[in-house]
Amino acid sequence: MTMVGALEGLVAMLLLASGLLSLIAALGLLRLKSFFQRMHAPALAITFGSWCAALASIIYFVALESRPALHTVLIVVLIAVTAPVTTTLLARASLFRDRAAAAAKHQQDDGA
Repeated sequence: MTMVGALEGLVAMLLLASGLLSLIAALGLLRLKSFFQRMHAPALAITFGSWCAALASIIYFVALESRPALHTVLIVVLIAVTAPVTTTLLARASLFRDRAAAAAKHQQDDGA
């Protein structure tokens, strides 16, 4: 097996892993019950899946086409920074909403 063939195989395996992680995230959305549980599976899968796809892109463009892949590194850094932040903001918004609904129900029960 040549070096090019081995690198193409590695790129294919990384892309398949990325797709598999996306499938696992989708199944997690279907199977898990509460909103907070549903947030967990896609948040992890998008992070690891995007890392696999980006690594495959870096290997392909740098090793096989001899071109720099700086744009791919930038994408990975942006995803690594924004994915946890958006997950935290969604969790806080949902928690605030649940607490507000519970307080409104409590006030309604006390007033009736």
